[in-house]
This record gives sequence, C-alpha cells and structure tokens, in this order.
Amino acid sequence: MIKINKLSLAYQDKKVIENLSIDFREGEFCALLGPNGAGKSTLLKAMIGYMEPFAGDVEINGTTIKKWHRQELAKQIAIIPQDFQLQFDYTVEELVLMGRFPYLGYWQNYSEEDRNVVNSILQQLDLTSLRNEQYSQLSGGERRRVSIARALVQETDILLMDEAFANLDINHQLEIMQLLSKINSEQNKLIILVSHNINLASEYCQRIVMLKQGQVIADGSPAAVIDQKTIHNLYEVELTIINNPVSGQPNLIYPGKNAQ
Repeated sequence: MIKINKLSLAYQDKKVIENLSIDFREGEFCALLGPNGAGKSTLLKAMIGYMEPFAGDVEINGTTIKKWHRQELAKQIAIIPQDFQLQFDYTVEELVLMGRFPYLGYWQNYSEEDRNVVNSILQQLDLTSLRNEQYSQLSGGERRRVSIARALVQETDILLMDEAFANLDINHQLEIMQLLSKINSEQNKLIILVSHNINLASEYCQRIVMLKQGQVIADGSPAAVIDQKTIHNLYEVELTIINNPVSGQPNLIYPGKNAQ
C-alpha cells in the first residue's frame, strides 16, 4: 500500500531522512517509535504529500505520490494530526462532515450519502450525543475521537496518526488504542501511528518500526525488536525489559530514584 523508495527529506539544509526504504502493507497496525528529531512526523508528512523529497519517492497503492491529485489522494490516505488548529469554532458534526470534502464536486453541497456516512461514524465512536457540541468545549479524549471520526469518514484504506497520545490521560490513551485496534481488525485498514509510548505500542501494534536520525534501526514484531540493547541504542538509556504478566508482550520498566 505504501512503498518508500530511497527517500531523502530535509528542512532547508538540515537532512532529516536520508536514503530510507521501507514498505507498509494492507491491514498492518504499525507504530513509529524513536526520539525527538528522529524523522517520524516528517515521514508522515511525506506519505501524504505535504513534504516534497529532494531524492527518492513515495508510492501509494502503486502510484507515485507526485501523480496523485490531492483530492484523490485524500480518498486513499487520511491523517489524524496532534490537534486541529481552528480559526473558528465548529460543532462536532460540522467538523466531522468536513472529512467528506474529497467527495464533493465543484459547487456541490454535502449529500445525503455524506451525512449518512457521518451519522454512522458518530455512532460507532460514541459521539452522537456530542454532535451539536462546540469542539472547543470538548475534553482531550473527546477531541481525539472527533479527529479520528473526521479521518474515518474519508473512507480510506490507510490511516496515519501523529503523536497519538499527546496531552491525553491514561484512560484516554487506552481508549484510543482500543478503538484503533478495533478499526484495524474489523476494517483491515493500514494504521501507522507515531508515538512515544513504547509499552502501549507493544500491547496493541503488530509491527514496530524504530527510527533514529532518519534511519530504521529496528523493524519487526514487539517481541522481536523491544529489547535492552535496541532501546539503549535508540534512547541512550538503560532500562529493564520484562514480559507483561497479562499479555506476555515486552514492556519497559523504569529504574526509579533508588536504582544504583
């Protein structure tokens, strides 16, 4: 679904990603992990055509991203940003309905089909009771569900999520991961999320890709890539890895202030 070929990206003269090649396949639930500045969010921008590479290419469903018209690309791939930057406030329903924009023709209003899609997604994400609420009045977890709803009404096969848990409480982090896992398993969407929460990624994602200085240093299942050596290479810190007694997945244990 997504094929990245020898991709190089830079901000002005600062290289962020260089000669990176990696594929993402249908139905995967994948986490991009790595320290700040590793190139995770930059890579997402390249996948949706917001950042033009100075070398290499990104292919979406077999077609170079350079040949995709932006409106047609929005029917293939949707992104959930950290937070919406809104100049004006909107209701939940209005904001989610905007996700149907790729399906509008010139001078065309939203159709009954568009509104039916929105109603269905609002119901699936338990947002029906909030449909007339102003976005600015919602909690962090509610805003995150609204941003997911807006992406889902695009009806794409690929879903990207940047900084998945920014400013969310633990209960909302779990809620979002459970929701994404359900969407992945029931709809077979390719989901790629950028996260700093290694333990949650280990519990819910099938694949972990670790980036450092714009390069992949590990790629595989949580059990295959989350170990002390790799974590030390990635973050330059010594942490203990244990298997979660409930799930069996590898989890990080912090040493605490009394550790020697």
